[in-house]
Amino acid sequence: MMDPEIPNDSNISIEYNIPLTNRRVDFIVTGKNPEKIDTAIIIELKQWSDLERTNKDAIVKTFLGKQLREVVHPSYQAWTYSALINDYNETVRNENIQLIPCTYLHNLKNSAEVKHDVYQEHIDKAPVFISSDVEKLSRFISKHIKFGDSTNVMYRIENGKIKPSKNLSDYLSSMLQGNEEFILLDNQKLVYEQAIQLAEKTKLNQKHCLIVKGGPGTGKSVLAINLLVKFTHQGLLTQYVSKNSAPRDVFKAKLTKSLAKGRIDSLFKGSGSYIDQETNFFDALLVDEAHRLNAKSGMFSHLGENQIKEIIAASKLSIFFIDEAQKVTFKDIGSIDEIKKHALALDAKVTELELESQFRCNGSDGYLAWLDSVLNIRPTANLDLDGIDYDFRVFDNPVELHNCIRKLNDINNKSRMVAGYCWPWSSKNNPDLDDIVIENCGYSAKWNLGSDGMLWAIAPKSVEEVGCIHTCQGLEFDYVGVIIGDDFVIRDGKVVTNPDKRAKSDKSISGYKKLLKSDAEHAKNLVGSIIKNTYRTLMTRGQKGCFIYCTDQETQNYFKKLLNAHPSNSVQPEKNFDLQKFKPNLIKSTLETAPNKVYLPVYNYANPSVTEQWFECPYYIQPISTLFVATIDGAEVIDQIQPDTHYVFNKDMDEFNSDDICLMSTLDAQEYYIGTLKNAYEKYSLKESDLKVLGKLVALLL
Repeated sequence: MMDPEIPNDSNISIEYNIPLTNRRVDFIVTGKNPEKIDTAIIIELKQWSDLERTNKDAIVKTFLGKQLREVVHPSYQAWTYSALINDYNETVRNENIQLIPCTYLHNLKNSAEVKHDVYQEHIDKAPVFISSDVEKLSRFISKHIKFGDSTNVMYRIENGKIKPSKNLSDYLSSMLQGNEEFILLDNQKLVYEQAIQLAEKTKLNQKHCLIVKGGPGTGKSVLAINLLVKFTHQGLLTQYVSKNSAPRDVFKAKLTKSLAKGRIDSLFKGSGSYIDQETNFFDALLVDEAHRLNAKSGMFSHLGENQIKEIIAASKLSIFFIDEAQKVTFKDIGSIDEIKKHALALDAKVTELELESQFRCNGSDGYLAWLDSVLNIRPTANLDLDGIDYDFRVFDNPVELHNCIRKLNDINNKSRMVAGYCWPWSSKNNPDLDDIVIENCGYSAKWNLGSDGMLWAIAPKSVEEVGCIHTCQGLEFDYVGVIIGDDFVIRDGKVVTNPDKRAKSDKSISGYKKLLKSDAEHAKNLVGSIIKNTYRTLMTRGQKGCFIYCTDQETQNYFKKLLNAHPSNSVQPEKNFDLQKFKPNLIKSTLETAPNKVYLPVYNYANPSVTEQWFECPYYIQPISTLFVATIDGAEVIDQIQPDTHYVFNKDMDEFNSDDICLMSTLDAQEYYIGTLKNAYEKYSLKESDLKVLGKLVALLL
């Protein structure tokens, strides 16, 4: 970077977190290229002093943790990080910010392996520099960064508008047509390439079983569908398998317009479909949610011997995607040990791999670890939510919670209510009755099991219903509202589970009382694990946020106390943000903030002497630090916007058009306007250069 050809006023960013993931870019240089186009060079740094090539696409071997391990080629990694930023960040795309990826292995002396021809496709996308390439790297940087960063490129990237992360079901049809809709990151790519290699090995009459362990958001389902597409296009007889019908039904519904029903049915199967199947009939079976597999099949659990055994026997390659912490019924037998036992008995060679959390819960490993800790599933170091970038809130009333989910669902039909199975399915016999009834709060709703069934996740009006574990496992939403029933309570800071509070219509713990008589300790541990796993699964369905209400008051207080102890979480955003460039009157709080409430600063631009106050943020608005409230007393009001009313504005004006309703002032701040820019120009004969845009309207506060 000391090269005189690199502008001194270029900017440097270190450890940039890619939005919606837990991935970080090591080093970024920003400025302008020779054509004066905004540019960011993404540099992936590696300390490796040695590596070996492999026969897998974009995979190399190097020593990590004193062991020779397979990892993705650094050029592939740098390119995927660049592609992710471009994919998620609308500002990068809309403002044509050029992203240039490369990688620098500053300890590597020999380039023969890392620059081998087998990796040329990836090197072309992201050049490789080793320890002797210092001058080459400097020239590469100066070639793309000719002028300094006068337009704050990295600031605009960091604060750019983020496109919502992709939902698998929405892109399934495109994927089956061969389009690469999801970028495979790091160990996702490792698993993908390992599976392809194992499929090749089965042609040598060697049976294989691949076990892929991964928690929520690790991309298990995305990998399964990618492999389904890859194997099918290779002419291999392949099927996607799941015990839970909910994801299969959603996938099938999404595909009805693009594929014939027979074709769809041949690709997606239930786990009980292989009872009498010919041995090694399939080239590959991809088993999603393998923890949900049962021993017996059929409606009455009276068919077959063991689903794991039957699947392994029926296929040359069986791939099991598993998260043992999502076993939620007594019948769930899916475990790594159980799979290995049957694989070895059927002479299948076993390979085990593990995925890391990437996309669920805003890419926050911290939230997932905190959840495991607070639900007493496993001990972790994450004892609080301090510094965790995930929207977790506790609501005092289920009515407010459901209203919030409705408002968020209006955006794109990707928010849902769920609950523990603690209420009977009363509406099954009497459609006039509601199922989830919480009388002291005036709340009532129906289970989703009636009208929409397994398509509840995508049915337009099903936000009015409440989902259960059986219809949401394996699916994902933007936001999820969770009602925690009395089967899970906190007593003196400790988790207590009570299976007697489960609805009798729930068959998840059927057989508990019988087991209690023969082995009481095992029965209590097993049912406790199922109840905790149920809430872990429900509370990880939201990619952006999880909001909860607890029917038990002590449990409710416990979660609220956890949040109150760390007000820096998303439930309490920064208050003292900078609006100085708009020269507002910064009003200091005279308000005692209530627990779990968020307050936005109030400004009165026409009357700076207004009483100091904060305004409580409505539940339906996502609280971010760029929001503020303004009243427009005495200002010119256009488009029939009401004067003397509180409005929420967003001061982040990276993107707006002439039809947006904005808060504006003249350059001398003598007059204020609220309405569309177009009307301000036309009605008052103003030019864009005459106005200062202070914020874009977000909502009216009633």
